[in-house]
Amino acid sequence: MNKHFQRTLKVSAIALAVSQAFAAHVAADDAVTPTVVVTGMKASARSSVAIKRDAMEVVDSITAEDIGKLPDPNVAETLTRIPGVQGYRYGGEGAAPVGNGSGLTIRGLSGQTASLVNGRAFFSAGNREYNIESAIPGMIAGVDVYKNPSAEHIEGGIGGLVNVRTRNPSDFKLGLTGAISAGARYNDLAKQTEPDVFGLIANRIDLGGGSRFGYTLAGQLQNSTNRSDNNPGNRGPALKRAVRADSAEYATLAAANTTNSPFQAQAQFVGRSDINALINVPIRNTAGSIGPNTPDNTGLTQAQIDNIMVTTTLNTNVSQETIMRERKGFSGAADYRVDNTLRFYVESNYTYYLYHQNYRALNSNDGVNVANLQTSPFTFDKGMSARNVSGGANDVLATKRALSGDFLNSTVNTVSVDEHTPYSTWNVAFGSDWNPTPSLALKADYAFLKATKRTDNRTVFLDSKNGLSWTTSRVADGSPHTLNFSGPSLSDPSNFVFREFNNGNNSASKDSAKALALSGVYSIEDGLFKRIKFGTRLAKQDDLSQNWSYNNRPLTTDGKGLAADRSNGILASTYGVTQSSPTNFMGGTTGYSGGYVVYSPDLLLGDQVRSQFPLAGIQMESALLERIQDRRYVDEKTKAIYVVGEFAALDEHLRGAVGVRYVRTNGTAITKINSVNGLIDNARTTEYSNTLPSFNATYDISKETLLRFGYGRGMTRAALGDLNPFVNYNPVDGTGSRGNPELKPLVSDNLDLSLEHYFNKTNYVAAAVFNKSIKGFFSDVSECVTLDNAPAYVPGNGQVSNSCTNGQYRVSKRVNAEKGFARGVELSGQYFFDNSLSWLKNFGVSGSYTYVTTENPVNYGTAAAPNIVKLWQPFQSKNSASFSGMYEDQKFSARLVYTWRSAAVFALDAQPILGRYMGAYGILDGSVNYNITKDLTLSLNASNILDKAPNRYIGEPGGNYETGLELQHYRNGRNFGLNLRYRFGQ
Repeated sequence: MNKHFQRTLKVSAIALAVSQAFAAHVAADDAVTPTVVVTGMKASARSSVAIKRDAMEVVDSITAEDIGKLPDPNVAETLTRIPGVQGYRYGGEGAAPVGNGSGLTIRGLSGQTASLVNGRAFFSAGNREYNIESAIPGMIAGVDVYKNPSAEHIEGGIGGLVNVRTRNPSDFKLGLTGAISAGARYNDLAKQTEPDVFGLIANRIDLGGGSRFGYTLAGQLQNSTNRSDNNPGNRGPALKRAVRADSAEYATLAAANTTNSPFQAQAQFVGRSDINALINVPIRNTAGSIGPNTPDNTGLTQAQIDNIMVTTTLNTNVSQETIMRERKGFSGAADYRVDNTLRFYVESNYTYYLYHQNYRALNSNDGVNVANLQTSPFTFDKGMSARNVSGGANDVLATKRALSGDFLNSTVNTVSVDEHTPYSTWNVAFGSDWNPTPSLALKADYAFLKATKRTDNRTVFLDSKNGLSWTTSRVADGSPHTLNFSGPSLSDPSNFVFREFNNGNNSASKDSAKALALSGVYSIEDGLFKRIKFGTRLAKQDDLSQNWSYNNRPLTTDGKGLAADRSNGILASTYGVTQSSPTNFMGGTTGYSGGYVVYSPDLLLGDQVRSQFPLAGIQMESALLERIQDRRYVDEKTKAIYVVGEFAALDEHLRGAVGVRYVRTNGTAITKINSVNGLIDNARTTEYSNTLPSFNATYDISKETLLRFGYGRGMTRAALGDLNPFVNYNPVDGTGSRGNPELKPLVSDNLDLSLEHYFNKTNYVAAAVFNKSIKGFFSDVSECVTLDNAPAYVPGNGQVSNSCTNGQYRVSKRVNAEKGFARGVELSGQYFFDNSLSWLKNFGVSGSYTYVTTENPVNYGTAAAPNIVKLWQPFQSKNSASFSGMYEDQKFSARLVYTWRSAAVFALDAQPILGRYMGAYGILDGSVNYNITKDLTLSLNASNILDKAPNRYIGEPGGNYETGLELQHYRNGRNFGLNLRYRFGQ
């Protein structure tokens, strides 16, 4: 239960009441904090300690030091200061690694958290989680992370429950209060400055006779432009064999070479000892094979076999992404207190987040002939190939990898992409608190939410003109790898022709939800139990997902695919629609610094490409054809009831709460599926129930030292997309896939034990251990099934066997499978030297460390013959830490924070050589504030001061498949923010 100790940041005063269950807790906090006179970081730290110490459950919080002033310019980054919480930075800011979900890993679990705003369910369209990078920092009063939620909280996250708190009239004293800030943000790689403005006004009016009215209104606009330079490489074995140009075999191949030969050796290279041809090695995947990616050595001499190598990571290229983020929104709240027994309220929050990316890339289509080929020892065995699924000895398949060389007669192509992904989430809630008697408090709350997301991702490819070639020099070693080009100008559009246009991801999700929550608290004067909390919640969420994507629209003179000789090509210089990429790629550390020609990304929008290429078949913007077979609709209804009893014993040295939550879920999922009669509706319904008990207890060993214990059962429902009852099949090879609307939630039994010592109201140290025993991990398995709406599959006439009989298809689907766990240790502490008479009196330090280990069972076999491999959870680092140094006096304050995490899985694969993991990295952030006057403050924030990023590697961390081979190196630059903030009123 220890987790909260991290709030090592400046966590602040009150845990906002968002349900009746919280109301009494807030009242208790209010009773403790009125005499606190310190301000700023120290005041926030003191308040956070009070919340931590008095909490009935495991919760960590971070609260804004001041109105409109969360500690960091990105909420996801702020949350990584909490012990047990790990985040990811992409494009210079905290972000979700794959563009969905919160992007947070809590106690080793990613994609398994639930999201609330002011205690109400809050999510981004198409997801169960709120994309926390969408959150607007200035509008947030604080964030709570419940790591083992008790029965009174909304179910849905076995990893944790993230509650975002916005400003409320009860945060302020009587009278008019306000704040306004204006500033700018700058990235030193993108060299772009963007605005950041915020405003809030609040008022509480005494109407007399115990009656009061209050309101708050807040709004913010925050823009940022960042860069993500990276050099994506190739994964997989890519088995090649080197044939020296001075060998007899090379001469034979060169003599037999034709225009269409895949070898493409040239006679002028015959006899040269510095040149090799890299030719593909056939793969033996027939019956009796020892496994995937096994080279077919038939007919080869031992010397030829010895020249087989993998080219993993060798083919890195140039990628430059300009990432523009826009956040804007408002929040408002009003309440009318009739008297001390009755209150009415209304709240509303709206967030809009636009992720806009211009992507530019230069790719080399390497020639077969390579000069100065260098190799490096590398063991590629059956384990690295496919986890040695066939069993037996772990045979070595190749002993080296290609390290460097100059690839001759290479062609190039460039890619231009524009992505617009706007998210919007809006909710409104209203209700009433009523205390009919001194011992009974009742609350009714109704909330409505609407969320949308639209992704429009457009691409244009340019190919090098016929007859042009380059020498591409590569070195797949170091960090980053190096790359260079010799040949015609890469910035001259007359050296390129247009190839094709794609709208590969044009999709939308529209979600809505409504919920009615009724709750109460009954106080008892005598006996073991002091309060009984009870409540019920009726909720409904629906999700509609649509797709308008299409690809392969040739940008040629005849509307047909680009010919090999470019005879129907159109020069890229024809329309004046190109631009040169930035010329400071990776800060010049990779050899090539950029400046290649691309289609201008912003010109991909609207109907501009369509109007220039009328023969391409590009759809009109206002008349896109929906892919009806991809439409998905999910409707989910939940009914929950809970009861919690808070108790105290042993002269209140022992206190805690015991409770249970019961929830029933009814779902309907509908999609279109292909059949022999065309598209037909496929609807499925499901129903299940879960009982979620919880128990929390705190024992005061002494006035300063507490021992906490917690148990709770949590659940995480399957992703909405996984519930889609789609059925896809391929009549050519007899394979297919289908969704599973009958997926049940993951269920976790959670245990916490923590020891906390408080030196005073501000300083503490704490240690905690936790264990989550998880049932029902999702895993994809294949099985032979008869598809009623598909023709029977009969191998023959060129069709391959799928190892099934009776016309069945080999179909994969996601199922609830194995058991796993997440367990670990959290340490945290905070200390301000305010009692010191030395120069240390204005300093403070805080820090946290987390060790977490997980077991994620994945079935790489079939349903009938499972092959369970126990791996790490994705995006989980075994070790993470955050350390802060702080200084504060009446005029000046400063904070420096270093956040570090060890290696983590990025993507798992049945073939480890195709897997990806992130290397260990640390981020240094800082801020400085100067109080020009009591109410006017100048602030400077700096993010990623050391210019670090999470580089990716081949394989898996922490075992036999950790290769240390860098797949993708990143550079994002440093971010700086300057703000002037003015407060009035309180």
